Amino acid sequence: MARVPVIIDADPGIDDFMMLIVALNHELLDVRLVTSVAGNQEQEQTYDNLLRMVSYLGKDLEVARGLEGPLFKELEPATEFHGDTGTGNVEFPEPTIEGSERSAIIAMYDVIMNSEEPVTIVTSGPLTNVGALLFTHPEVKSNIRMISIMGGAAIGGNVIPTAEFNIYADPDAAEIVLRSGVPIVMSGLDVTRQAYLTDSELEQIRDIGTDLAEKVYLMLKFYQEAAVGTPFHTPFFADVVRIHDLNSIAFVINPDIYRGNFYYVTVERTSPITMGTTFIDYLKTFGQPPNAYVLHDVDRSELIDLFVRSIVLS
Repeated sequence: MARVPVIIDADPGIDDFMMLIVALNHELLDVRLVTSVAGNQEQEQTYDNLLRMVSYLGKDLEVARGLEGPLFKELEPATEFHGDTGTGNVEFPEPTIEGSERSAIIAMYDVIMNSEEPVTIVTSGPLTNVGALLFTHPEVKSNIRMISIMGGAAIGGNVIPTAEFNIYADPDAAEIVLRSGVPIVMSGLDVTRQAYLTDSELEQIRDIGTDLAEKVYLMLKFYQEAAVGTPFHTPFFADVVRIHDLNSIAFVINPDIYRGNFYYVTVERTSPITMGTTFIDYLKTFGQPPNAYVLHDVDRSELIDLFVRSIVLS
């Protein structure tokens, strides 16, 4: 089976690392570029984290630095959930690879335009880099297979009552992406809240006995404990930790474990009360054709099996 050419755009971030473990170790994927975006941390930190993580996972890939912040608003990083460095209480070794001399936008453009087959873009942070790419170089659209994003929500947000963090962080970039005409798959909170690990499953991961398994355990326990008592935490799930970002790559690998529907989606960009809210037109009241495939259900056991296998095989 031919491998899928992929660009990863991430803002690590604890659950971004979990996504990277799967993305960089799955035989179906041909990751050609990894780019950093400001979100969970400022750009300087997410870029450094990405270099360290890719290096730690033993990959020699081009890692390119993205834009310094959202297109038209101030960055509001989520340091309280990911720690001062973005990796909880885990420290990664100094990277053995060097960062790219090219910016993320230039590198993305080159990889897409020179690919013999359409490229899939997978995002786990704000859509700043991807929005800027599509706005400045619309010619890339014809060679993008799809954009699989972790972001948005149909029912209930986590940073404000109606908005999810990644879209809230850069709503203007998100709207550019949604209006682009490129096929969009949206893994919003409705499905990512189903992507959780129980305490017993976390212990099973730790029992794998590798340095990677220990790092995964420690980072996810930090993330779990940081979320308790906040909007990122959902009642009745005190003993689980959610791996939101995992879904954007898992759909590319195995879409059959997901269920969703095509809808028209737009983003609120001006209201101070509902900034970053993704309005999903279930009732077709906007009179617009669908622009995104919105996921609402996942086979959790299959998803977690995919994740754990990637840790074992790393």
